[in-house]
Amino acid sequence: MSAYPLPLMVWLSPSFPVGAFAYSHGLEWAFDCGDVTDAAGLHDWLLALVEQGSLRNDLILFVSAFRAAVAGDLAALGEVAELAVAMANSAERRLETVTQGNAFVIAAKASWPCAGFEALAAAWAGDVAYPVAVAVAAAGHDLPLPASLDAYGLAFVANLVSASVRLGIVGQTDGQRVIAQLVPALHRAAAAAAGLTLDDLGGCAFRSDLAALRHETQYSRLFRS
Repeated sequence: MSAYPLPLMVWLSPSFPVGAFAYSHGLEWAFDCGDVTDAAGLHDWLLALVEQGSLRNDLILFVSAFRAAVAGDLAALGEVAELAVAMANSAERRLETVTQGNAFVIAAKASWPCAGFEALAAAWAGDVAYPVAVAVAAAGHDLPLPASLDAYGLAFVANLVSASVRLGIVGQTDGQRVIAQLVPALHRAAAAAAGLTLDDLGGCAFRSDLAALRHETQYSRLFRS
């Protein structure tokens, strides 16, 4: 197995049918109100999500779901799945994670079936948060956890940079520069998450959380979050 298995590239590609392109994670409101208007501001905004915000929590949830699936611990897997949905701190954040998570499960079960999805169905009957869905697939296909975390984090950042390009915050070249600048932080966040548990969940990216709430009533919108 290579260090970066091909299934991760497929599942976390923009072509995989989860609808990630429809979500800005509150960036649309941040741009509209003047919080994020250029490459430097975008970098700082995303870095906060990586180190102290929603991506950090997603990576911790990913680790816990992955390990529960590997161990066949249905009680632990159900706990993580329930908590991951509860951690969505606004209606649009919940919509974003469960719409992508449910879509991922449907698409991956049809094209990349594995025992992990059967375990998830037995452990949890509700909506599936996106990090839990991808984690279960990675565990079910015996993919390495470090590479899976790296790939998930990079896809998160790349999708928000894509949204920023469509909003006009940055151009394509500056967007790629922002992604490249964030790679070391993504590696650190993934490595740190591998040693954390559900007790370590939490964050302090308050402006991003506020943006997600304010976006719900934003007058003119391109994105669903």
